[in-house]
Amino acid sequence: MRAISLAFLLGGWLVQPVHAADAQDWLLRMTEAERTQNFEGAFIYQRSGSFSTHAIWHRVDEAGKVRERLLQLDGAAREVALVDGRAECVNGALEDQVAAGQEWPARAFDPKQLMEWYDLRLMGESRVAGRSAVVLAVMPRDQHRYGFELHLDRETGLLLKSLLLNEKGQLLERFQFSTVELKAPDESELKAGAGCKPLQVVEAAKGQSDAWRSDWLPPGFSLNNVLERKSAISKEPVACLMYGDGLARFSVFLEPLRGAAVEDARSQLGPTVAVSKRMSTKDGDVMVTVVGEIPMGTAERVALSMRSGVAQATP
Repeated sequence: MRAISLAFLLGGWLVQPVHAADAQDWLLRMTEAERTQNFEGAFIYQRSGSFSTHAIWHRVDEAGKVRERLLQLDGAAREVALVDGRAECVNGALEDQVAAGQEWPARAFDPKQLMEWYDLRLMGESRVAGRSAVVLAVMPRDQHRYGFELHLDRETGLLLKSLLLNEKGQLLERFQFSTVELKAPDESELKAGAGCKPLQVVEAAKGQSDAWRSDWLPPGFSLNNVLERKSAISKEPVACLMYGDGLARFSVFLEPLRGAAVEDARSQLGPTVAVSKRMSTKDGDVMVTVVGEIPMGTAERVALSMRSGVAQATP
């Protein structure tokens, strides 16, 4: 896959305004396709120079429930089954990576809201998995989020290819169908393998969302959800605050240390960064960890802004 130069993407400034309206329409079509379109196929996933191939089955029933199964076809065995974006079972290496209650819900894009933080531009046409596609550029207006190049099926609006790019136009992540069929998968194809272990969702206790606040958030981001899971270090509840701007997302984990010896850390794998900062509170030290597809500097600033209290920051 090619990395699109920033200069090429910024060339969209020269596009006539009517194209921005068309871009909004295509974004809405993509959202609708994810909620209504049946399909199955295979795709390639790339980040940090590594590639993997996956099979996917995606079916929407008459009541609008979305069932999905993903199976890695090379390397270590990995599988996940989802219903309406919520992971119901996982196996293989994913068992340690998918938290109970973790969700990949269909994004309900609001183009007018997104245009406060991104420029939407139609960039031309392409061909993916043998299908004609429209290319949509989604470029950030500030340094706190990444840019996207989306290739949408001309017939249905289904996302066929996605490139995630940093501020220099360098490729961070690629998703791309190699084959796709617009048909409803059979029940047998949606059924997970015997090794796919069920997950139990553990929601945060009532009032847990009032325990923490952020003194600073990137413009456009707001608190979407609060979950709770058990700490691997102290076995105590860990709060997980989930933020989003309608497109990008990140989570903040707050883990009581109870005397455990841990150090600050930062890492990046493709577009995903993880920043951990030790913080002192009246109840003892807490490890604050920010994980998400946002620039490293933004994640560090969020981590340093976390405080005990009820009021959320106003971007």
